Amino acid sequence: MRFGRTSKAVGVAAIAALALSACASTDSGDGNTDPDASGDAGAAGGIVSVAEVNPFTSFNSDSATGNVDINGKVSYLTKSGFYYIDDQLEVIRNEDFGSYEIVAEDPLTVTYTVNEGVAWSDGEPINGGDLMLSWAISSGYFDDEAPVEGGEEDETTGTTYFSAASTAGLDLSLLPELSEDGMSITIEYTEPYADWEIAYGILDTPAHVVATQAGLADEAALIELIQSTPEGDPEDPQDRPEIQAVADVWNTGFDTTTLPDDPALYLSSGPYIVDSMVPDQSMTLVKNEDYAWGPETQLDEITIRYIGDATAQVQGLQNGDVDVIQPQASADTLTSLEAIDGINIFEGDELSFDHLDLNYAGVFADENVRKAFMKTIPRDAIVESTIAALDPEASHRDSHIFDVGTPGYEASVPENGSAEYDEVDIEGAKELLDGATPEVRIMYNTENPNRVDAYTLIAESATQAGFQIVDGGLPGNEWGSALGTGTYDATIFGWISTGVGVTGVPQLYGCGSSSNYSGFCDDEAQAAMDELIVTTDEAEQQELQTIVDTRLFDTGFGLPLFQSIGINAASDTIEGPGFSPTQEGIWWNFWEWTVTE
Repeated sequence: MRFGRTSKAVGVAAIAALALSACASTDSGDGNTDPDASGDAGAAGGIVSVAEVNPFTSFNSDSATGNVDINGKVSYLTKSGFYYIDDQLEVIRNEDFGSYEIVAEDPLTVTYTVNEGVAWSDGEPINGGDLMLSWAISSGYFDDEAPVEGGEEDETTGTTYFSAASTAGLDLSLLPELSEDGMSITIEYTEPYADWEIAYGILDTPAHVVATQAGLADEAALIELIQSTPEGDPEDPQDRPEIQAVADVWNTGFDTTTLPDDPALYLSSGPYIVDSMVPDQSMTLVKNEDYAWGPETQLDEITIRYIGDATAQVQGLQNGDVDVIQPQASADTLTSLEAIDGINIFEGDELSFDHLDLNYAGVFADENVRKAFMKTIPRDAIVESTIAALDPEASHRDSHIFDVGTPGYEASVPENGSAEYDEVDIEGAKELLDGATPEVRIMYNTENPNRVDAYTLIAESATQAGFQIVDGGLPGNEWGSALGTGTYDATIFGWISTGVGVTGVPQLYGCGSSSNYSGFCDDEAQAAMDELIVTTDEAEQQELQTIVDTRLFDTGFGLPLFQSIGINAASDTIEGPGFSPTQEGIWWNFWEWTVTE
């Protein structure tokens, strides 16, 4: 999965997010580069076919269920926003789209303005109404859900309306002020917000479409609804049927694996427009000729083919069926690529990591059972089976929060308690179980070889301690939607982050966060996260994140497994692609790609 573009986390199914693996397949279209379409070397025009591991599932990549890497990449190709993140992890402002600036320091007040002429592909302008809807979703302003005092563990009153991947950060803001011309909103924060600069990235869902789909007259009616509806109060929850109708559309109305009959459900505001889709096989995008508010793209058409199997991706590149691939990294994949002439290979460390998470309910409601299971996890064997052949120096990852090799990682690991799980300890696990033989269902992506290897090794080891392991693996087009459903006890997947900001921490581990699938909720960790998002000093941020990291190990959240390695490759007839550790991966500068012959 992915950390969202407001510094949220993204699940990679291969990572899990998740990046969901898809079956190798082809469609009836011809995705090969057409030499006649490209003109002179490096000229604009041409067609490129790109292989992706996971199948597309939603035109709303900001929702908790749509927060999957492939959905985010399609959004990156088809939607616009105030900035993007380059391959050096720098925030690059897109001033052709709009601007944002601090207009007051105390309290922190920021104005976001969309430029005149920026529009959705149906001709409707992008404006303050779209910003207001995005704010209402990402702030949790109307939510009034709260636990019932003295009730059952999951018993609540009130409602959480929008299933946003995260509300951390914007939940510190007051109802925005809409400018008279309708092109700007001004947000006042009740406290300093560390990630204010990346609070608004790409706008995924058009306000005018959400409004009419929810039964409102138009976008103006939606704006009026947002402005006139009182803020949610957990002490006095209220029914808000019109807000609920809007939320229902936003939460699930853009989810699809086929091209909707209604074009309003897949509008573009970016360089490309989705033209066709073959379920679980491919998507074709064509150039948006009206787009003029961002980097100018060169290619006329892009076909994304969903090919989960790394060998099939490599074979497709060799045969010319695809021009660019991003397969599951392995030594075999690299060896196969190195044997192919006429391609360029791109390698590097990714901002992603594989992990095992345990639900704080069911069989793992008991902390001793969680910790007993963690003692059985053969992390070194998993590393040896997955990435060691690519990096002989690789070792298991010892932090839930910090990437390997960063100053935060080096500072946190000696303190966070991860050392207790450096080695498999079957006897220690048995002692904690005290004769019990708990049944544990493990969910993972059966089409991802690294996930399969990890599951197999974990199942073998945990069985030695007395655990009864149930194979809960699901195919690539199913497992992502199962996250957080309570249909499993443990899950193996991965997260990939934007590489900037700190809001991704409460997104993944905050109490009640839609992306916190395990149900972890710890007072000490939550207090640290609450302070984290209002802290701008990097040293203090590191200390607060270390507190969260430590509490995750202390309470038996699960274990990080390994930091991921990326391998991408492209035909040497395609100029421009290069490695990036970000969520967008090789797509990060797609507008620079050209066909050379």
